[in-house]
This record gives sequence, C-alpha cells and structure tokens, in this order.
Amino acid sequence: MVDITARQRLKLLAGAAALMTSACGGASRSAPVTPDATTPPPPPPPPPPTSDFTLTDGLLRDTFRNNFSMGTAVTAEQINSNDLSARLAREQFNVVTPEYELKADQISPSEGVFNFGPADRVVDWALDNNMTVRGHALLWHEATPDYFYQGTPSQIRARLENYITTVMRHFAGRITVWDVVNEVTSVDIFNGDNGIGPDRRSRWFEATGGADYIDWAFLAARAADPSAQLFLSDYETENTFKMNWTMEIVRRLLQRGIPIDGVGHQFHLQLDTEASTALAAIDTVTNEFAGLVNHVTELDVNFYQNSGECWQSGTGCQPDIGPTPPPESLAAQARLLRDLFNGLVNRSTVESVNVWGVRDNDSWLNFAPVTRTNYPLLLNRAGEAKPALRAIIDQNYQI
Repeated sequence: MVDITARQRLKLLAGAAALMTSACGGASRSAPVTPDATTPPPPPPPPPPTSDFTLTDGLLRDTFRNNFSMGTAVTAEQINSNDLSARLAREQFNVVTPEYELKADQISPSEGVFNFGPADRVVDWALDNNMTVRGHALLWHEATPDYFYQGTPSQIRARLENYITTVMRHFAGRITVWDVVNEVTSVDIFNGDNGIGPDRRSRWFEATGGADYIDWAFLAARAADPSAQLFLSDYETENTFKMNWTMEIVRRLLQRGIPIDGVGHQFHLQLDTEASTALAAIDTVTNEFAGLVNHVTELDVNFYQNSGECWQSGTGCQPDIGPTPPPESLAAQARLLRDLFNGLVNRSTVESVNVWGVRDNDSWLNFAPVTRTNYPLLLNRAGEAKPALRAIIDQNYQI
C-alpha cells in the first residue's frame, strides 16, 4: 500500500481544485476573465530588493545552454501588462509554455469555433524574443469541453482529429514541441499493487470505451505537423507505481508504431523529496527506449505537506507560512534542486527543463488546496534569485 501524497490527492480531486483555483499542466489553471486591452497598462513597480545578488540577463539559461533548454510558463495577461514575470521570462529563459491559452477549453469552447488570439500573443511574443514555444496540451481531460465526448467512438475520433489538425497547422513552424496527451496515466497508485492501471479512467476513456484515443491523438499530431516533437506528459513519475504504468502506455504505443518522441515529467516535488527518485524516472525511460528523449515539463517545490483532509475539505491544512519563508525550508529547496539539476546535467536524454511559473507569486500552489503563501519557484516575489537558483548555477554557493 502506497500512502496517497498531496499531489496524488490533488489529481484525484482535480475537478474541484480547478474550480477553486485559477491556477496548469500540473497546475491546471483556468484562464481568468479579463478584458482584451488594446493599450497595455503601465507595469507595476517591482517590490524592493531583499538581496545583494545581481541576476544578470541570461544567467539562468546560459548556465545550462550546453545541456538543455530552460523554460517557464507565462500567460497572455502577463505579457499584455508587461508584468515583471514576463520581463524576467524574457531575460532568463529560452522556452515558453503558454500556461492555459493552448488548452482546448480556451481555443475551442464550442465545436467548430476557434479563438487563437490569446495563444497567438504568447507565441508571437516568445518568438519575437528569440524563445521557442512548448505547446501544452492538445488533449487533457480537465480542459476538454463536453462536446468532445458526444457521439460514437468514431465520431469522437473524427472530432479530436479535426481539432488537433486545425490547432497544429495554425501553429506549424511556430510551435515545435507538443504535449500531445497530458496526464493519461492511472491515478490509482494509492492502492499499490491492487490499483487499476495503466490507463486513467477519465471521460476520454469512458466515452471511447478504452485508451485508443491516445493513439488517435498522436497519429493526428504527426500527420498535422511531421516535424514537431510529440510528447506524453504526466505528473509524479517519480513514484514507482505511476512510472511503471506510464511505461506500460509508452511501450504499448511504440509496439503498435504510434509516433512518440519523448516523455514529459511533471516534477511537482516536496521539500523532503529525494532527487534520486526523479532522476530514476528519467533513467527508466532512457534505459528501455533508445531514441526517446526526456523533458521536465513542470517543476516546482511545495513548501507545505498537506493531508488528505486538507485537499478534500480545506480543513486541517498547515497554517500559512506568511511573508517570510523559513530559512531552513529555503535551504532544503536549494539542496533538492541542486541535486536534481546536477543529475539532469549528467543525463544526455534530458533536452528541456521547465519551471512552472517565473516568480513565487505566479504559482498555482498559492491557491491549491487553499490560499496560502507558497515559495515553490526559483525567483521570489520581488523577482530576485532565491537560494535554490543560486545553488543550481554556482556549485560553490554555500547553502
């Protein structure tokens, strides 16, 4: 029996969590309802500095340039307002993931109607700033409008193929990497050996009578843009049960000749996570599947340990840390990420590492399962380098 973790609990209750938060991918954020301003307002002044360390332009991405790309997630709203996070993304990262603008419920909430405006703004902004774009995600059960599930399996397949073809051809040449399917592995890992896997019993599974929809999505994606890299992305691959089931799905795809180029790992870690468990997930893919690459698609470190009660009802949660994170927690985060990045640097199949947000205040973890001040990212709310960032770029930095 494997004890259910906070991340697992979140995903089991993701429908409720998505309603309570406005935070993707693993963070699964819904788009805020904001007017489409033609003249962006002036950016707010940044908070006063709290560190004497200077984060020079390009320092983070250039540190790992010979190993892998460094990415982050931003929103059209941040770009439109020239938010500090957008400016820091431009200065420190070379890959951008639109946080929610490329999800089906944003692009095509009604059948046959497509709105690419917000996504185009993020994509064009990234390209104008010499960054590449990760497409996230073509199929994800938490961001699928109801009409996708209507009709017979053949009708559902045709609808999915039309959607993927339309979206990928619209962005062909501009988006070169896609999370084709997101979080399709079973979440029944808390039942251990008795868990039902490998496929998640999502509405996609129920509507089509199985997991063939995964094949349909990859085949449609390859046909729509043969030059794009195609990924299956899932969270908590550092858990052995979850990773084994993910491998079953990947193995099944390859055995049937379904086109897939790599596995994306959503590492939403805890302060007490051992980096070796995440690195083992990378090695699992590398050791079995020659030719597949690994991407870390969503990376953050939660400063709270949450009980199942906290995720279910919002009660029994740890109290808010407040505006000053404990030094020992910052140090634990720094040690974990130093160990993780040192391992990633030494693994040639890792081509991209993406943190899920730029500054701590961007993170979905400030709102799930309850509203609290969290510190999961590399830059603090003032946009300054935290000990974690300094630890991964400077091996001589004392934690």
